[in-house]
Amino acid sequence: MSRLGRLRKEAGYTQETFVIAFAHEADRLGIDASVSVRQLRRWEVESSPPLPHPGQQAVLEALFGHPLTELGFDVPAHRRATVQRIGDDGDVKRRAFVAGTGAVAAAAVIPDQHGPRIGTGDVAALRARLHDLYAVDHCSGAIPAKARAKQLESHLTRLLKDAVYTAKVGRDLQAMLSELHSNQAWYGYDGGPLKEARAASLEALTTAQLISDELLQISALETLVLIDVKADRAWEAASAVETAYSLARRAGAVPAVHLVIALREANVRTHVADTAAARRALSRALSHQSRNELGSEVPAWARFAGPVEIDYATADMYAKAGNPQRAVSFLRAAVDGLGGGYARNTAWYRSKLASTLLDAGEVEEACAEMGGVLESCGEIASDRLIGRIQGFQKTVGLIDTAAARDASDRIQEALRGGCT
Repeated sequence: MSRLGRLRKEAGYTQETFVIAFAHEADRLGIDASVSVRQLRRWEVESSPPLPHPGQQAVLEALFGHPLTELGFDVPAHRRATVQRIGDDGDVKRRAFVAGTGAVAAAAVIPDQHGPRIGTGDVAALRARLHDLYAVDHCSGAIPAKARAKQLESHLTRLLKDAVYTAKVGRDLQAMLSELHSNQAWYGYDGGPLKEARAASLEALTTAQLISDELLQISALETLVLIDVKADRAWEAASAVETAYSLARRAGAVPAVHLVIALREANVRTHVADTAAARRALSRALSHQSRNELGSEVPAWARFAGPVEIDYATADMYAKAGNPQRAVSFLRAAVDGLGGGYARNTAWYRSKLASTLLDAGEVEEACAEMGGVLESCGEIASDRLIGRIQGFQKTVGLIDTAAARDASDRIQEALRGGCT
């Protein structure tokens, strides 16, 4: 494989997604340049690939952090980027890429830094660590994910402070830091303290704003909505929803992103007991779900959204409206719809089903459902889940039946045995 092809794969791009990234970078640099998949294939496959024109050269060098001569092209002398030595350091070099008459620079963003050099391959490895956090959270809950996130945050901030990188790589590092802060906001929402969750959400939002990334701003806002609802700050949650809608329209976001926002609007409307508005938001979510195109580039933070979450939000609307019997069927659908790898969500949804069955007067079935939650509880570290289990115990303790007494005893035993 050619040098260009290896660098593209290390950066996590397919040929199709690279074409999109190329267009975005050209737009950010203000350069009138584009590339097709067919042309990219020629660059990567041919032994003497056609030379990119100056505008394409500037974008390629900005994307990869390497001069065109190191990407496998035969470049004439007048088109070669200059390599400048920093002081007397023979190992650390700074490239000031100059292409064409526009003199477009894509130099490292820290002018006098002598730290390690970070390239697109390093960015791909860091992004893999970030994506692993989603699996940890889904399988084991927020508490273990929170510890790993803290380590990654320290690593990213250290690189941003000390490393040598191009402007493109620096922007990628900041984007990952924003997404990481949104994850940390979720962990705080799931396990507390809520004040830390809110601070992390605002950090994510600020970082996303500084790099003008609308989708990451939406990610921060959708988590802030949950935190605001939990903190009874409905006015701010509603404003966050409206801002997210505006950003999604501006960014031309895929239906999955609009689906997430509609779900958060339903959360807010349900919280303030506006059932009619909540129903409209859920109808909007269903519409976006029906248009959710396979193969579209969905951000990692939005991939959770789908029919299961719509069913759960619908059940929550009915439960808050005092109709637990209606909520039960939607909760059953949500529990049945969850696939493997979502142990935390499965336990959370089943605990909600158990509590709703109890409210509907189905005591024995509620206790049986809670029993299933307790069997997996020791593998999941989530303070929010524990709070719901304790709430169930408090309610079932007021019921004088054999099933209720047995459930209460099992919960007490589970809490003592490590379901904390």
